[in-house]
Amino acid sequence: MSQPEAIKDLLDQVSQGKISSADALDKLKYLAYEPVGGFANIDHHRSLRTGFPEVIWSPGKTPEQIAQIMEALRSKASIVMATRMEAEAFAWVKEMVPDAMYYPTARICSLNPVQPPIHSGTIGILSAGTADLPVAEEAAITAELCGFRVQRLWDVGVAGIHRLLSNVHVLSQADVLVVVAGMEGALPSVVAGLSDCPIVAVPTSIGYGASFNGLSALLTMLNSCATGIGVVNIDNGFGAAMLAGQILRTAAKLTSR
Repeated sequence: MSQPEAIKDLLDQVSQGKISSADALDKLKYLAYEPVGGFANIDHHRSLRTGFPEVIWSPGKTPEQIAQIMEALRSKASIVMATRMEAEAFAWVKEMVPDAMYYPTARICSLNPVQPPIHSGTIGILSAGTADLPVAEEAAITAELCGFRVQRLWDVGVAGIHRLLSNVHVLSQADVLVVVAGMEGALPSVVAGLSDCPIVAVPTSIGYGASFNGLSALLTMLNSCATGIGVVNIDNGFGAAMLAGQILRTAAKLTSR
């Protein structure tokens, strides 16, 4: 049965009283996807299931493939964005999708500008050093495109801890904190000892040889003696923003009950 036929059959069952509208919605959550160019199946109903639409991972895809996927998402997704896109690839995508926008530090391409927040709560994002900014900005732009309020605090690593301590008030204003650090990865532990909200720790691949491309920072964060820290994968600013957003959305659902 094709997708249109399956949807019609489902609507017929609702109209005949065979299933409830709530049951029909549950079925629709897992129904719709669209083949694109023989190389992708776009999940249009992901936002129904998870609250956020499908996002394009750029590495490994040609600019032509990215452009086709973006056009397929355009009319059906509230947010159309591609992560980890290099400037050279964006130049090609821009030729095919003229209204595409680019956030160079975050390496994110989007069809949507950053709009005023639509969700309650604030995500505070901290970077230990300037070299961590690409990952931190990936988290910040992702969160903003998804409709969250973001407060940035850059270059406050433990090597100059007075920079963090002079901005402790920023920590108290956030409802979730995303803490991005390379080298030894100690910043999330310090922040967790100063904050009463969830901490999403992001290790980066920044550091000298014994940092093992972020493995040292990852292990430090996983072994933190401070509580309330969740750790995402190395350089995963996008995943950190998604987790922070889900925390805020879950909190909003709980308070509305």
